[in-house]
Amino acid sequence: MKRLLKSMLIAVAMVVFASSFASARDQIRIVGSSTVYPFASYVAEEFGTTTKYPTPVIESTGSGGGHKLTWAGDGIDTPDITNSSRRIKVSEFKRAMENGVDGIIEVVFGYDGIVLANNEKAERLKLSREDILLAVAAEVPKNGKLVKNPYEYWDEINSDLPHNKILIYGPPTSSGTRDALKELVMEAASEEIPAYGGEYTKIRQDGAYVPAGENDNLIVQRLTKDPDAIGIFGYSFLEENQGRIQGAIIEGYEPKPEYISSGKYPVSRSLYFYVKKDHIGKVPGIDAYVDLFLSEKMIGEYGYLKNIGLIPLPKEKREEVRKNWENRKELQLSDLK
Repeated sequence: MKRLLKSMLIAVAMVVFASSFASARDQIRIVGSSTVYPFASYVAEEFGTTTKYPTPVIESTGSGGGHKLTWAGDGIDTPDITNSSRRIKVSEFKRAMENGVDGIIEVVFGYDGIVLANNEKAERLKLSREDILLAVAAEVPKNGKLVKNPYEYWDEINSDLPHNKILIYGPPTSSGTRDALKELVMEAASEEIPAYGGEYTKIRQDGAYVPAGENDNLIVQRLTKDPDAIGIFGYSFLEENQGRIQGAIIEGYEPKPEYISSGKYPVSRSLYFYVKKDHIGKVPGIDAYVDLFLSEKMIGEYGYLKNIGLIPLPKEKREEVRKNWENRKELQLSDLK
């Protein structure tokens, strides 16, 4: 009987050990924003080449999709870092806490502008945020009331715009770029139009706005083939495709780094990634990866990421971000309110 009990205990121990071994991993797992993806991928490749650690696995799931995956729990089977082209929402933070996530570290690493781009050979658009709202909204004001959006051509919205069919390839619901479009364009413009009664963010679903997935390079390919089409994505994709596409002028400002970082370009935003604090030390290399990401050679004024479209933070802000990371400063719910 004792021998049988001992054998059973050994078997249980082996199962536990095997389970623990299977769940352990030596490769950082990152999910999230398609906008942040090119920057994180560059850092990941450099990290895999120059350190003893393997190259992190990065998936472009959209900001919303990344937050959903990452904050599902604190186990080693969940992602370590989520990239985000917007700040984490209160609801996402609360869900993380409810699911046992033991500490979140917020890192803001640069700026980005949302670009409305078209084919380089087409007429360059000069738009207001109201023009964009009326092109993408599900409903528009008519005689003081909201009606289903009837606009098919840009010059129906504004006679100064070309007689081009409204066809916009934009981010899907999982994307932080879509959240930013709603906040920075639709909400801001609708507040100035009494018929909307405040913030309006419902996007039309009649084919004029086409959710184009999380691969922004596919949107660029469509713009090069269709001179009437408009694409919505982060500034880095415009930077990477100079000579093929051009960014619309919005309220008098081109999507240029100096206007994005100063806030003059009206559709600019901060870029983030979020680190699961409890995974630091459990998955090798997380601290070293973040150290590299936040180094001057990556996010500095002459850093590598600037060459692929990142708008650097001011020097003082970069130093503050590094200090918060060095101190492993945790994000608090009160920071989001």
